[in-house]
Amino acid sequence: MHCVDKRGLAMADLGPKPDGNGYRPDPPHLEVRRHSDRVARTSVSLSDGGDVRYSETEPMLPEGTLSGEEGDAEEKEEEESQRPPTRNMPKESPLAMALQIVVPFLLAGFGTVSAGMVLDIVQHWDAFKYITEIFILVPALLGLKGNLEMTLASRLSTAVNVGKMDSPIEKWNLIIGNLALKQVQATVVGFLAAVAAVVLGWIPEGKFQMSHAVLLCSASVATAFIASMLQGFIMVGVIVGSKKTGINPDNVATPIAASFGDLITLAILAWISQGLYNCLDSHPYVSSLVCAFFLSLTPVWMVISSKHPASRTLLYSGWEPVITAMVISSIGGLILDKTVSDPNLAGIVVYTPVINGIGGNLVAIQSSRISTHLHFHSAPGEVPEEAKGCYYPCRTFYGTGANHRSAQVLLLLVLPGHLIFLYTIHLMKSGHTTLTPIFMTVYLAAALLQVFLLLCIADWMVYSMWRSGKDPDSFSIPYLTALGDLLGTALLALSFQFLWYIGDQDSDVGD
Repeated sequence: MHCVDKRGLAMADLGPKPDGNGYRPDPPHLEVRRHSDRVARTSVSLSDGGDVRYSETEPMLPEGTLSGEEGDAEEKEEEESQRPPTRNMPKESPLAMALQIVVPFLLAGFGTVSAGMVLDIVQHWDAFKYITEIFILVPALLGLKGNLEMTLASRLSTAVNVGKMDSPIEKWNLIIGNLALKQVQATVVGFLAAVAAVVLGWIPEGKFQMSHAVLLCSASVATAFIASMLQGFIMVGVIVGSKKTGINPDNVATPIAASFGDLITLAILAWISQGLYNCLDSHPYVSSLVCAFFLSLTPVWMVISSKHPASRTLLYSGWEPVITAMVISSIGGLILDKTVSDPNLAGIVVYTPVINGIGGNLVAIQSSRISTHLHFHSAPGEVPEEAKGCYYPCRTFYGTGANHRSAQVLLLLVLPGHLIFLYTIHLMKSGHTTLTPIFMTVYLAAALLQVFLLLCIADWMVYSMWRSGKDPDSFSIPYLTALGDLLGTALLALSFQFLWYIGDQDSDVGD
Protein backbone atom coordinates (compact mmCIF):
# COMPACT_ATOMS: atom_id res chain seq x y z
CA MET A 1 0.00 0.00 0.00
CA HIS A 2 1.45 3.34 -1.02
CA CYS A 3 2.12 6.05 1.52
CA VAL A 4 0.26 9.31 1.15
CA ASP A 5 2.34 12.45 0.64
CA LYS A 6 0.67 14.82 3.09
CA ARG A 7 2.09 17.87 1.38
CA GLY A 8 -0.12 17.10 -1.59
CA LEU A 9 -3.27 16.54 0.42
CA ALA A 10 -5.50 19.54 0.82
CA MET A 11 -8.36 19.84 3.24
CA ALA A 12 -10.62 20.30 0.27
CA ASP A 13 -10.03 16.69 -0.75
CA LEU A 14 -12.72 15.56 1.70
CA GLY A 15 -15.19 17.97 0.23
CA PRO A 16 -13.93 18.66 -3.31
CA LYS A 17 -14.36 21.89 -5.17
CA PRO A 18 -17.91 22.60 -6.38
CA ASP A 19 -18.75 21.95 -9.96
CA GLY A 20 -21.14 23.99 -12.04
CA ASN A 21 -24.12 22.54 -10.21
CA GLY A 22 -22.82 23.49 -6.78
CA TYR A 23 -21.90 19.95 -5.77
CA ARG A 24 -18.50 18.67 -4.77
CA PRO A 25 -17.36 15.54 -6.66
CA ASP A 26 -14.33 13.73 -5.34
CA PRO A 27 -11.20 14.85 -7.28
CA PRO A 28 -9.22 12.07 -8.93
CA HIS A 29 -5.99 14.01 -9.41
CA LEU A 30 -4.06 12.48 -6.52
CA GLU A 31 -4.87 8.98 -7.66
CA VAL A 32 -3.90 9.86 -11.24
CA ARG A 33 -0.50 11.06 -10.07
CA ARG A 34 0.25 7.90 -8.13
CA HIS A 35 -1.37 5.35 -10.38
CA SER A 36 -0.77 6.45 -13.93
CA ASP A 37 -1.79 3.07 -15.26
CA ARG A 38 -5.31 3.72 -13.99
CA VAL A 39 -5.90 6.93 -15.92
CA ALA A 40 -8.00 5.12 -18.46
CA ARG A 41 -10.30 3.89 -15.71
CA THR A 42 -10.78 7.08 -13.71
CA SER A 43 -14.29 7.51 -15.00
CA VAL A 44 -15.56 4.83 -12.63
CA SER A 45 -17.46 5.67 -9.49
CA LEU A 46 -16.25 7.15 -6.22
CA SER A 47 -15.59 3.72 -4.78
CA ASP A 48 -12.31 3.34 -6.68
CA GLY A 49 -9.02 4.47 -5.27
CA GLY A 50 -5.98 3.82 -3.22
CA ASP A 51 -4.79 5.48 -0.06
CA VAL A 52 -6.09 8.85 -1.18
CA ARG A 53 -9.51 7.71 0.06
CA TYR A 54 -8.23 8.15 3.58
CA SER A 55 -8.48 11.87 2.97
CA GLU A 56 -11.62 11.68 5.14
CA THR A 57 -9.36 12.91 7.93
CA GLU A 58 -7.36 15.36 5.85
CA PRO A 59 -8.99 18.39 7.50
CA MET A 60 -7.03 17.36 10.62
CA LEU A 61 -3.67 17.97 8.94
CA PRO A 62 -1.51 20.86 10.19
CA GLU A 63 -2.62 24.22 8.90
CA GLY A 64 0.40 24.51 6.69
CA THR A 65 -0.89 21.64 4.59
CA LEU A 66 -4.43 22.89 4.35
CA SER A 67 -4.04 25.65 1.82
CA GLY A 68 -4.32 23.45 -1.25
CA GLU A 69 -2.51 26.09 -3.31
CA GLU A 70 0.20 23.79 -4.66
CA GLY A 71 -0.43 22.61 -8.15
CA ASP A 72 -3.75 24.40 -8.54
CA ALA A 73 -3.35 24.78 -12.28
CA GLU A 74 -2.47 21.13 -12.76
CA GLU A 75 -5.31 20.05 -10.50
CA LYS A 76 -7.83 22.10 -12.46
CA GLU A 77 -6.68 20.62 -15.76
CA GLU A 78 -6.89 17.08 -14.41
CA GLU A 79 -10.29 17.73 -12.83
CA GLU A 80 -11.64 19.00 -16.13
CA SER A 81 -10.33 16.00 -18.07
CA GLN A 82 -11.04 13.29 -15.50
CA ARG A 83 -14.18 14.42 -13.67
CA PRO A 84 -16.06 11.52 -12.01
CA PRO A 85 -19.83 11.31 -11.74
CA THR A 86 -21.37 13.92 -9.45
CA ARG A 87 -22.54 12.80 -6.00
CA ASN A 88 -25.39 14.92 -4.73
CA MET A 89 -26.05 15.98 -1.17
CA PRO A 90 -28.98 13.90 0.16
CA LYS A 91 -32.27 15.77 -0.18
CA GLU A 92 -34.87 15.38 2.55
CA SER A 93 -38.01 17.15 3.67
CA PRO A 94 -38.52 18.23 7.29
CA LEU A 95 -41.06 15.39 7.70
CA ALA A 96 -38.66 12.76 6.36
CA MET A 97 -35.92 14.18 8.56
CA ALA A 98 -38.15 14.06 11.64
CA LEU A 99 -39.25 10.48 10.89
CA GLN A 100 -35.63 9.37 10.55
CA ILE A 101 -34.59 11.15 13.75
CA VAL A 102 -37.50 10.30 16.04
CA VAL A 103 -36.95 6.52 16.30
CA PRO A 104 -33.25 6.63 17.22
CA PHE A 105 -34.01 9.66 19.40
CA LEU A 106 -36.55 7.65 21.40
CA LEU A 107 -34.17 4.67 21.57
CA ALA A 108 -31.43 6.93 22.86
CA GLY A 109 -33.83 8.49 25.34
CA PHE A 110 -34.92 5.14 26.75
CA GLY A 111 -31.25 4.23 27.00
CA THR A 112 -30.60 7.29 29.13
CA VAL A 113 -33.70 6.56 31.21
CA SER A 114 -32.33 3.07 31.88
CA ALA A 115 -28.97 4.57 32.79
CA GLY A 116 -30.66 6.95 35.20
CA MET A 117 -32.50 4.08 36.86
CA VAL A 118 -29.25 2.13 37.18
CA LEU A 119 -27.51 5.15 38.72
CA ASP A 120 -30.43 5.60 41.10
CA ILE A 121 -29.90 2.02 42.31
CA VAL A 122 -26.10 1.89 42.44
CA GLN A 123 -25.79 5.17 44.36
CA HIS A 124 -26.64 3.07 47.43
CA TRP A 125 -23.86 0.53 46.80
CA ASP A 126 -20.89 0.58 49.16
CA ALA A 127 -18.42 1.69 46.49
CA PHE A 128 -20.51 4.75 45.64
CA LYS A 129 -21.27 5.58 49.28
CA TYR A 130 -17.70 5.37 50.57
CA ILE A 131 -15.85 6.56 47.45
CA THR A 132 -18.08 9.41 46.35
CA GLU A 133 -15.51 10.56 43.77
CA ILE A 134 -17.01 7.87 41.51
CA PHE A 135 -19.87 10.31 40.89
CA ILE A 136 -17.31 12.72 39.40
CA LEU A 137 -16.35 9.96 36.98
CA VAL A 138 -19.93 9.40 35.81
CA PRO A 139 -20.37 12.42 33.46
CA ALA A 140 -16.80 12.10 32.19
CA LEU A 141 -17.17 8.40 31.31
CA LEU A 142 -20.70 8.78 29.98
CA GLY A 143 -19.34 11.70 27.98
CA LEU A 144 -16.97 9.36 26.17
CA LYS A 145 -19.85 8.53 23.84
CA GLY A 146 -19.70 12.16 22.75
CA ASN A 147 -15.92 12.31 22.72
CA LEU A 148 -15.42 9.04 20.86
CA GLU A 149 -18.53 7.19 19.68
CA MET A 150 -20.43 10.21 18.35
CA THR A 151 -17.27 11.65 16.81
CA LEU A 152 -16.62 8.32 15.11
CA ALA A 153 -20.24 8.26 13.94
CA SER A 154 -19.97 11.79 12.55
CA ARG A 155 -16.71 11.06 10.71
CA LEU A 156 -18.00 7.83 9.19
CA SER A 157 -21.34 9.46 8.31
CA THR A 158 -19.51 12.13 6.36
CA ALA A 159 -17.33 9.45 4.75
CA VAL A 160 -20.47 7.57 3.64
CA ASN A 161 -22.18 10.68 2.26
CA VAL A 162 -19.15 11.81 0.24
CA GLY A 163 -18.56 8.30 -1.12
CA LYS A 164 -15.45 7.27 0.78
CA MET A 165 -16.84 3.95 2.00
CA ASP A 166 -17.99 2.55 -1.33
CA SER A 167 -14.93 0.33 -1.74
CA PRO A 168 -14.83 -2.66 0.66
CA ILE A 169 -11.07 -2.37 1.19
CA GLU A 170 -11.29 1.36 1.74
CA LYS A 171 -14.27 0.91 4.08
CA TRP A 172 -12.59 -1.63 6.35
CA ASN A 173 -9.33 0.30 6.44
CA LEU A 174 -11.27 3.32 7.65
CA ILE A 175 -13.15 1.25 10.23
CA ILE A 176 -10.14 -0.63 11.64
CA GLY A 177 -8.02 2.51 11.86
CA ASN A 178 -10.76 4.49 13.60
CA LEU A 179 -11.61 1.70 16.05
CA ALA A 180 -7.96 1.29 17.06
CA LEU A 181 -7.64 5.04 17.48
CA LYS A 182 -10.77 5.06 19.63
CA GLN A 183 -9.33 2.44 21.98
CA VAL A 184 -6.19 4.52 22.47
CA GLN A 185 -8.22 7.62 23.21
CA ALA A 186 -10.61 5.76 25.53
CA THR A 187 -7.77 4.35 27.64
CA VAL A 188 -5.93 7.66 27.95
CA VAL A 189 -9.06 9.71 28.61
CA GLY A 190 -10.27 7.15 31.16
CA PHE A 191 -6.99 7.48 33.05
CA LEU A 192 -7.06 11.28 32.91
CA ALA A 193 -10.70 11.31 34.05
CA ALA A 194 -9.69 9.32 37.13
CA VAL A 195 -6.86 11.75 37.86
CA ALA A 196 -9.29 14.66 37.51
CA ALA A 197 -11.77 12.92 39.85
CA VAL A 198 -9.05 12.38 42.47
CA VAL A 199 -7.94 16.02 42.27
CA LEU A 200 -11.46 17.48 42.27
CA GLY A 201 -12.40 15.21 45.17
CA TRP A 202 -9.31 16.18 47.14
CA ILE A 203 -9.50 19.96 46.68
CA PRO A 204 -12.69 20.68 48.73
CA GLU A 205 -11.92 18.35 51.65
CA GLY A 206 -8.14 18.00 51.59
CA LYS A 207 -8.37 14.22 52.08
CA PHE A 208 -6.52 11.68 49.97
CA GLN A 209 -6.37 7.88 50.11
CA MET A 210 -3.99 6.07 47.76
CA SER A 211 -6.09 2.90 47.70
CA HIS A 212 -9.16 4.87 46.64
CA ALA A 213 -7.17 6.73 43.98
CA VAL A 214 -5.87 3.44 42.49
CA LEU A 215 -9.40 2.00 42.52
CA LEU A 216 -10.72 5.05 40.67
CA CYS A 217 -7.99 4.74 38.05
CA SER A 218 -8.59 1.03 37.55
CA ALA A 219 -12.37 1.35 37.36
CA SER A 220 -12.19 4.31 35.00
CA VAL A 221 -9.64 2.81 32.59
CA ALA A 222 -11.32 -0.60 32.49
CA THR A 223 -14.78 0.92 31.99
CA ALA A 224 -13.62 3.26 29.23
CA PHE A 225 -11.78 0.47 27.39
CA ILE A 226 -14.54 -2.17 27.54
CA ALA A 227 -17.44 0.23 26.90
CA SER A 228 -15.62 1.88 24.00
CA MET A 229 -14.95 -1.45 22.33
CA LEU A 230 -18.55 -2.65 22.64
CA GLN A 231 -20.02 0.64 21.45
CA GLY A 232 -17.53 0.82 18.59
CA PHE A 233 -18.79 -2.46 17.18
CA ILE A 234 -22.40 -1.26 17.52
CA MET A 235 -21.53 2.02 15.81
CA VAL A 236 -19.88 0.36 12.82
CA GLY A 237 -22.94 -1.86 12.38
CA VAL A 238 -25.23 1.17 12.42
CA ILE A 239 -23.17 3.07 9.83
CA VAL A 240 -22.89 0.10 7.47
CA GLY A 241 -26.58 -0.74 7.91
CA SER A 242 -27.65 2.86 7.25
CA LYS A 243 -25.63 2.89 4.04
CA LYS A 244 -27.23 -0.32 2.80
CA THR A 245 -30.80 0.77 3.62
CA GLY A 246 -30.44 4.27 2.13
CA ILE A 247 -30.95 6.11 5.44
CA ASN A 248 -28.91 9.27 6.01
CA PRO A 249 -26.48 8.20 8.78
CA ASP A 250 -26.21 11.82 9.98
CA ASN A 251 -29.78 11.50 11.27
CA VAL A 252 -29.51 8.15 13.03
CA ALA A 253 -25.89 7.31 13.82
CA THR A 254 -25.15 9.76 16.63
CA PRO A 255 -28.33 9.11 18.68
CA ILE A 256 -27.99 5.34 18.28
CA ALA A 257 -24.37 5.69 19.39
CA ALA A 258 -25.80 7.10 22.59
CA SER A 259 -28.80 4.80 22.98
CA PHE A 260 -26.81 1.99 24.55
CA GLY A 261 -23.76 4.02 25.51
CA ASP A 262 -24.96 5.44 28.81
CA LEU A 263 -26.48 2.18 30.03
CA ILE A 264 -23.49 0.04 29.01
CA THR A 265 -20.94 2.45 30.45
CA LEU A 266 -22.74 2.99 33.74
CA ALA A 267 -23.43 -0.71 34.28
CA ILE A 268 -19.77 -1.59 33.62
CA LEU A 269 -18.56 1.22 35.90
CA ALA A 270 -20.84 0.13 38.75
CA TRP A 271 -19.93 -3.56 38.41
CA ILE A 272 -16.16 -2.98 38.21
CA SER A 273 -16.13 -0.37 41.00
CA GLN A 274 -18.06 -2.59 43.39
CA GLY A 275 -15.93 -5.62 42.50
CA LEU A 276 -12.69 -3.75 43.11
CA TYR A 277 -14.08 -2.27 46.32
CA ASN A 278 -14.87 -5.77 47.61
CA CYS A 279 -11.24 -6.74 46.94
CA LEU A 280 -9.82 -3.62 48.53
CA ASP A 281 -9.11 -5.18 51.93
CA SER A 282 -8.45 -8.84 51.06
CA HIS A 283 -6.59 -8.36 47.75
CA PRO A 284 -5.41 -4.73 47.53
CA TYR A 285 -3.11 -5.45 44.57
CA VAL A 286 -6.02 -6.33 42.22
CA SER A 287 -6.79 -2.70 41.38
CA SER A 288 -3.19 -2.03 40.39
CA LEU A 289 -3.04 -5.12 38.17
CA VAL A 290 -6.28 -4.24 36.39
CA CYS A 291 -5.08 -0.72 35.68
CA ALA A 292 -1.65 -1.92 34.49
CA PHE A 293 -3.20 -4.53 32.17
CA PHE A 294 -5.40 -2.11 30.25
CA LEU A 295 -2.71 0.56 30.08
CA SER A 296 -0.24 -1.99 28.68
CA LEU A 297 -2.54 -2.59 25.69
CA THR A 298 -2.30 1.05 24.61
CA PRO A 299 0.92 0.65 22.52
CA VAL A 300 -0.71 -2.20 20.58
CA TRP A 301 -3.66 -0.03 19.56
CA MET A 302 -1.30 2.84 18.75
CA VAL A 303 0.64 0.64 16.33
CA ILE A 304 -2.56 -0.55 14.61
CA SER A 305 -4.04 2.94 14.27
CA SER A 306 -0.75 4.41 13.02
CA LYS A 307 -0.74 1.97 10.07
CA HIS A 308 -3.89 3.55 8.63
CA PRO A 309 -3.65 7.03 7.10
CA ALA A 310 -7.27 7.68 8.12
CA SER A 311 -6.37 7.60 11.81
CA ARG A 312 -2.64 8.35 11.87
CA THR A 313 -3.09 12.11 11.84
CA LEU A 314 -5.80 12.06 14.52
CA LEU A 315 -3.52 9.90 16.66
CA TYR A 316 -1.25 12.92 17.01
CA SER A 317 -3.58 15.89 16.62
CA GLY A 318 -6.98 14.70 17.89
CA TRP A 319 -6.36 14.94 21.63
CA GLU A 320 -7.31 18.55 22.28
CA PRO A 321 -11.09 18.16 22.00
CA VAL A 322 -11.43 14.86 23.88
CA ILE A 323 -9.24 15.93 26.80
CA THR A 324 -10.84 19.37 27.05
CA ALA A 325 -14.29 17.78 26.90
CA MET A 326 -13.30 15.35 29.66
CA VAL A 327 -12.30 18.26 31.91
CA ILE A 328 -15.60 20.07 31.21
CA SER A 329 -17.61 16.91 31.96
CA SER A 330 -15.61 16.37 35.16
CA ILE A 331 -16.71 19.80 36.38
CA GLY A 332 -20.28 18.66 35.78
CA GLY A 333 -19.42 15.52 37.74
CA LEU A 334 -18.22 17.63 40.66
CA ILE A 335 -21.58 19.43 40.66
CA LEU A 336 -23.35 16.05 40.64
CA ASP A 337 -21.15 14.77 43.48
CA LYS A 338 -21.95 17.77 45.68
CA THR A 339 -25.66 17.66 44.81
CA VAL A 340 -26.00 13.94 45.53
CA SER A 341 -24.29 14.47 48.90
CA ASP A 342 -27.27 16.66 49.93
CA PRO A 343 -30.05 14.30 51.07
CA ASN A 344 -32.63 16.94 50.22
CA LEU A 345 -31.67 16.73 46.53
CA ALA A 346 -31.45 12.95 46.18
CA GLY A 347 -33.97 12.95 43.34
CA ILE A 348 -31.53 14.53 40.89
CA VAL A 349 -29.66 11.27 40.26
CA VAL A 350 -32.21 9.51 38.06
CA TYR A 351 -32.76 12.54 35.82
CA THR A 352 -29.12 13.54 35.27
CA PRO A 353 -28.27 10.96 32.55
CA VAL A 354 -31.61 11.73 30.86
CA ILE A 355 -31.24 15.49 30.50
CA ASN A 356 -27.52 15.24 29.69
CA GLY A 357 -27.97 12.43 27.19
CA ILE A 358 -30.91 13.97 25.34
CA GLY A 359 -29.21 17.34 25.01
CA GLY A 360 -26.00 15.75 23.75
CA ASN A 361 -27.85 13.51 21.28
CA LEU A 362 -29.79 16.34 19.68
CA VAL A 363 -26.87 18.74 19.34
CA ALA A 364 -24.68 15.95 17.92
CA ILE A 365 -27.21 15.41 15.11
CA GLN A 366 -27.14 19.12 14.26
CA SER A 367 -23.35 19.29 14.38
CA SER A 368 -23.00 16.24 12.13
CA ARG A 369 -25.48 17.66 9.59
CA ILE A 370 -23.78 21.07 9.41
CA SER A 371 -20.37 19.43 9.03
CA THR A 372 -21.54 17.20 6.17
CA HIS A 373 -23.10 20.21 4.43
CA LEU A 374 -19.84 22.16 4.69
CA HIS A 375 -17.85 19.25 3.29
CA PHE A 376 -20.17 19.18 0.30
CA HIS A 377 -20.62 22.84 -0.50
CA SER A 378 -17.85 24.97 1.00
CA ALA A 379 -14.15 25.23 0.38
CA PRO A 380 -11.83 24.93 3.40
CA GLY A 381 -11.72 28.11 5.41
CA GLU A 382 -14.78 29.51 3.65
CA VAL A 383 -18.32 29.53 5.03
CA PRO A 384 -21.66 30.17 3.29
CA GLU A 385 -22.92 33.73 3.04
CA GLU A 386 -25.58 33.22 5.70
CA ALA A 387 -22.91 32.22 8.24
CA LYS A 388 -20.67 35.24 7.71
CA GLY A 389 -20.60 38.20 10.07
CA CYS A 390 -21.44 38.28 13.75
CA TYR A 391 -23.45 35.40 15.13
CA TYR A 392 -27.03 35.96 16.32
CA PRO A 393 -29.37 33.24 17.73
CA CYS A 394 -32.13 33.78 15.15
CA ARG A 395 -29.71 32.57 12.46
CA THR A 396 -29.77 29.09 13.95
CA PHE A 397 -33.54 28.64 13.63
CA TYR A 398 -34.58 31.00 10.82
CA GLY A 399 -33.10 32.26 7.57
CA THR A 400 -31.85 30.96 4.26
CA GLY A 401 -29.36 28.43 5.59
CA ALA A 402 -29.59 24.72 4.90
CA ASN A 403 -29.72 23.56 8.53
CA HIS A 404 -32.19 25.89 10.26
CA ARG A 405 -35.05 23.45 9.59
CA SER A 406 -33.20 20.64 11.32
CA ALA A 407 -32.60 22.97 14.31
CA GLN A 408 -36.35 23.64 14.45
CA VAL A 409 -37.17 19.93 14.29
CA LEU A 410 -34.66 19.08 17.01
CA LEU A 411 -35.91 21.82 19.33
CA LEU A 412 -39.51 20.70 18.81
CA LEU A 413 -38.57 17.17 19.90
CA VAL A 414 -37.41 18.32 23.36
CA LEU A 415 -40.74 18.74 25.16
CA PRO A 416 -42.61 15.64 23.87
CA GLY A 417 -39.47 13.55 24.23
CA HIS A 418 -38.85 14.51 27.84
CA LEU A 419 -42.54 14.08 28.70
CA ILE A 420 -42.37 10.49 27.45
CA PHE A 421 -39.21 9.84 29.44
CA LEU A 422 -40.55 11.46 32.62
CA TYR A 423 -43.68 9.29 32.54
CA THR A 424 -41.57 6.21 31.79
CA ILE A 425 -39.57 6.86 34.97
CA HIS A 426 -42.83 7.44 36.84
CA LEU A 427 -44.42 4.22 35.56
CA MET A 428 -41.30 2.25 36.51
CA LYS A 429 -41.68 3.66 40.05
CA SER A 430 -38.14 4.95 39.94
CA GLY A 431 -36.71 8.22 41.15
CA HIS A 432 -37.36 10.16 44.33
CA THR A 433 -39.53 12.99 43.02
CA THR A 434 -43.28 13.13 42.43
CA LEU A 435 -44.31 14.34 38.96
CA THR A 436 -46.17 17.43 40.14
CA PRO A 437 -47.12 20.14 37.61
CA ILE A 438 -44.59 22.55 39.11
CA PHE A 439 -41.81 19.96 38.92
CA MET A 440 -42.57 19.12 35.29
CA THR A 441 -42.73 22.80 34.35
CA VAL A 442 -39.37 23.59 35.94
CA TYR A 443 -37.72 20.44 34.55
CA LEU A 444 -38.99 20.98 31.00
CA ALA A 445 -37.93 24.63 31.11
CA ALA A 446 -34.40 23.57 32.08
CA ALA A 447 -34.30 20.94 29.32
CA LEU A 448 -35.58 23.37 26.68
CA LEU A 449 -33.07 26.05 27.70
CA GLN A 450 -30.24 23.51 27.60
CA VAL A 451 -31.00 22.35 24.04
CA PHE A 452 -31.64 25.90 22.81
CA LEU A 453 -28.24 27.02 24.08
CA LEU A 454 -26.51 23.93 22.68
CA LEU A 455 -27.99 24.39 19.19
CA CYS A 456 -26.90 28.03 19.16
CA ILE A 457 -23.39 27.11 20.34
CA ALA A 458 -23.20 24.34 17.71
CA ASP A 459 -24.14 26.73 14.92
CA TRP A 460 -21.42 29.16 15.96
CA MET A 461 -18.79 26.54 16.81
CA VAL A 462 -18.99 24.34 13.68
CA TYR A 463 -18.69 27.26 11.28
CA SER A 464 -15.89 28.79 13.36
CA MET A 465 -13.92 25.55 13.29
CA TRP A 466 -14.40 25.15 9.55
CA ARG A 467 -13.25 28.74 9.02
CA SER A 468 -10.10 28.10 11.08
CA GLY A 469 -9.21 24.91 9.17
CA LYS A 470 -10.35 22.28 11.70
CA ASP A 471 -12.62 19.39 10.80
CA PRO A 472 -15.88 19.81 12.78
CA ASP A 473 -16.53 16.05 12.57
CA SER A 474 -13.57 15.46 14.87
CA PHE A 475 -13.57 18.61 16.98
CA SER A 476 -17.08 19.92 17.61
CA ILE A 477 -19.05 17.00 19.07
CA PRO A 478 -16.74 16.37 22.07
CA TYR A 479 -17.05 20.02 23.09
CA LEU A 480 -20.79 20.13 22.52
CA THR A 481 -21.65 16.95 24.41
CA ALA A 482 -19.38 17.98 27.29
CA LEU A 483 -21.10 21.37 27.43
CA GLY A 484 -24.39 19.45 27.35
CA ASP A 485 -23.30 17.51 30.44
CA LEU A 486 -22.21 20.66 32.25
CA LEU A 487 -25.30 22.69 31.31
CA GLY A 488 -27.66 19.80 32.00
CA THR A 489 -26.22 19.00 35.43
CA ALA A 490 -25.99 22.66 36.46
CA LEU A 491 -29.51 23.54 35.28
CA LEU A 492 -30.92 20.40 36.91
CA ALA A 493 -29.19 21.20 40.20
CA LEU A 494 -30.56 24.76 40.09
CA SER A 495 -34.03 23.39 39.30
CA PHE A 496 -34.00 21.06 42.29
CA GLN A 497 -32.70 23.82 44.54
CA PHE A 498 -35.52 26.07 43.32
CA LEU A 499 -38.12 23.36 43.88
CA TRP A 500 -36.80 22.79 47.39
CA TYR A 501 -36.98 26.47 48.25
CA ILE A 502 -40.57 26.86 47.02
CA GLY A 503 -41.71 23.83 49.01
CA ASP A 504 -41.89 21.08 46.38
CA GLN A 505 -40.05 18.70 48.71
CA ASP A 506 -40.27 14.94 48.50
CA SER A 507 -37.14 12.80 48.35
CA ASP A 508 -38.48 9.37 49.22
CA VAL A 509 -40.55 8.42 46.17
CA GLY A 510 -39.44 5.08 44.78
CA ASP A 511 -37.47 4.01 47.87
